[in-house]
Amino acid sequence: MIHNNENQYVEILKEWIPKEASVAIAIEGIYTHYVSGIHDIGIEVGKPVQQGDIANEVMIKKKKIEHYIEDSNYRASYYGIGYPIRLEEKEAVIVIILPPFHQSDPTERLVFLTGKYDDSWYPVLVEEISHIESLQKKIWFYKENETYQSIYTLKELTDLLPNHFLRIHRSYIINIKQIIEITRDFSSNIIITLKNGAVLPVSQSYSVPVRKALGF
Repeated sequence: MIHNNENQYVEILKEWIPKEASVAIAIEGIYTHYVSGIHDIGIEVGKPVQQGDIANEVMIKKKKIEHYIEDSNYRASYYGIGYPIRLEEKEAVIVIILPPFHQSDPTERLVFLTGKYDDSWYPVLVEEISHIESLQKKIWFYKENETYQSIYTLKELTDLLPNHFLRIHRSYIINIKQIIEITRDFSSNIIITLKNGAVLPVSQSYSVPVRKALGF
């Protein structure tokens, strides 16, 4: 009976979630159902929910949880939306798993970033930013040949920047509008070259959502 109810939940969700989304259901701390979309993170049915999973947060806080998971326990980062439910009187969680560049509320996206340069702060339109980097425990963003320090984390910026900003690596976010070339290195890893000359690698954990976003 529980399995039938799980199928009903998944069938309902398929009517409104995007094709790239995967869906997981956990009952009493065990993943009991997983249907993969294009963004498949490889959750295994029968395995316990792990600390750091969206499902684990929902189980603890017993409320909707929605945010980006960078250091995923699985084979890719993801944006997760989890809901507490009950199945046959048992506590359960249903999680919608989306690509890491997903943004939940487009009205809250940043129009500019304020960055520190020398001892002053400057507002910079996001359209003028080529890429953002995590380096030496600080966050830097680049406009032409200028470098600014940001107060945001990359995790926060992944949620706040417009759709044409794309996370390609745990250390990099790029402005898609600044791309001039996409190539591969000798190990077949994806390499992106930007208009300002920056050459940045795409990590394996981001290769699938990057290819999906860029259409190749």
